[in-house]
This record gives sequence, structure tokens and C-alpha cells, in this order.
Amino acid sequence: MTLLAVQGCAPATPADADAITHPRHSVSLSTAQAIYRSYLAASDAAAAAGDAEQGLAAVSYAQRAQVKAQYTALATVGTAVPRYRYSQPVFYVPALARTPRWFVVSASRSTFTHGQLGAPVPTLLLFTQVKSTEPWTLSGSAVLDQPLPAIARDSDGYAIDVTTTDSSLLLRPDVAGATQAAVVDQGPASPAAAVVAAGPRTTGFYAAQSAQAAEQAKGLRYSWLLQGAAFPQFELRLAGGGALVLYGMYLNTTDEHPNLVAGAPIPVPAAFSPLLVAPTEIGYHAVYANWTYEFAAIDPPATAGHAKLQVIAAEGAPSYGHAY
Repeated sequence: MTLLAVQGCAPATPADADAITHPRHSVSLSTAQAIYRSYLAASDAAAAAGDAEQGLAAVSYAQRAQVKAQYTALATVGTAVPRYRYSQPVFYVPALARTPRWFVVSASRSTFTHGQLGAPVPTLLLFTQVKSTEPWTLSGSAVLDQPLPAIARDSDGYAIDVTTTDSSLLLRPDVAGATQAAVVDQGPASPAAAVVAAGPRTTGFYAAQSAQAAEQAKGLRYSWLLQGAAFPQFELRLAGGGALVLYGMYLNTTDEHPNLVAGAPIPVPAAFSPLLVAPTEIGYHAVYANWTYEFAAIDPPATAGHAKLQVIAAEGAPSYGHAY
């Protein structure tokens, strides 16, 4: 897939639109800007009103799993759905003549609470339309840990798409998530650590989960698994070589009595209590507390010496809870 990156949010003039839109472009810059503005208005109105139907209509895939849990928590315990304000958008608009259609917005996002704005954080927003008969939705968002690298451009100013099976990269993009997961699940001792950089979403995840396992009450066992999900995955060639890979995953955690025998009730983490399949569930055997994540990673060229996959952006939220 090829993309055009454009600074700002003002709609293009008809002349500009003609200049940047060719027969193979199924989405113009002005259309992408309108979709973006429409999403911001609809999602904020839904969050402010606690309207789950409207809020969920604007999202899909990883974003839907996270937002659905937020509205469930609102209905169950009154926890407000987050509201945001965005600034400094940069649009990356697909140049495709077929579906699925998609585009990415990079913007500074601030949490809006009680009339006050929090500190802005750089965020990637992925919008998709699976079929021409279906609406555009936000399918994933991820907060950047570092500046977004420059996207490579062709002579027309369009970025260069990378396939999920590109063998010129250190890792084929379709195994980037699984390789990251090996480090999250097994830590620095994993063979995958040879090609995955240490960081908050790799070895940091492993350290946090290991610490939680060590702190469990006597007799309980805690385990975790970062698992692939059937969410859309997209890749872009980077100006310095390699690719930016966007993908979603699940972090599944289990707290249990050995062999799942019945025992004293296992506490349910507070963030997951509203998400239990049934509010009367009690963890006599086990408690499952699962998260949904969207990630962005830099996959370096295969020829780069000693380079590793770097996870540079992530966003996760509780999405499922079960106790029995």
C-alpha cells in the first residue's frame, strides 16, 4: 500500500485535490480529513454522553475491544469513558483503488477531564474501511515512545508499501508480533532477544509480569501469554531503510490454584471486575484478566548489522475478565 503524508488538517482545495489524486487513489486527502474530523466529533460526543451504541459504531478491531470494555465499565461501575483532544495532525493517505482502504493520522493527544487537558502525547491513529459498503472506523491507536521515523517517498511524494512477507527485512512483518511475544513471554533469555530490542513493550513487559508472578499469594500460580490477534496489519517503508509495522495482539493472564483445584477465592483485579462474564463470578479455581494491544514497530533491513526489531508505540486496555 502507498501513502501520502500531509501536514495539517485544513481541507485541500479542488485544485489541490486534483493535483494529488490519481485514478488509482481511492481516498483523497480531503476525504481522509473529513473522516478524521467526523470520528473526533462522534467519539467525543459518545464518550461525553455515555452512548455505547454511538461510541462502538466508530471503532473496530483492537480499538473496539478496548472501547467496548470502557463502556462496559461505565455501565457497571460508572467509570467514565476517556475523552481526548488532538492537535498537530499529519495525514498518511492510502493511494489504493481497492478495499480494504485505510489511512493513518499522527497527532498529539491529550486527555480531557473535568474541563482540563492533560499533557499531550504523540499518538498514531489507524482508520480502516474493510468494504466500500461499510463505514470508516478507528481500528487501532498507539502512543509513541519515540519520534515517528521518516517514511520513504517515491518521486510523486507517496510512501512505499511493504508486503507482510517482505524478505528484505530483518523479520518478515507477519512474524514481527510473534517474535516480540517470545521476548515478552520468556524474557532476555529467549533466543528471540537476539533480534528484538529491549524496551518497555518487550523486556519491560516480561519484567513487570515476572514481578507480578513473584508477588502472588502463597499457593497461587500466575502466568501470561502475548498472543496474536486477527486484526489488520500494515507496513510502510522507512526513509532510512526497513519498515514501520502496525499490528494488534492480546496479553492473556491467568491467576490460578495449582491444577485448577478449588480453593480460597482469588481476588479479581479492580480494572477487570466490571468485565467479568457474570457479575457474580468468584475465582475459586482461576481468574483470567486479558488485555488488547495495538503496537507499532521498526523492522530494520536484513543487511543492517546488529540491528533489532524495535517496538516504538503501544496502547493497551483491559478487554476481558472471567473467574470461576
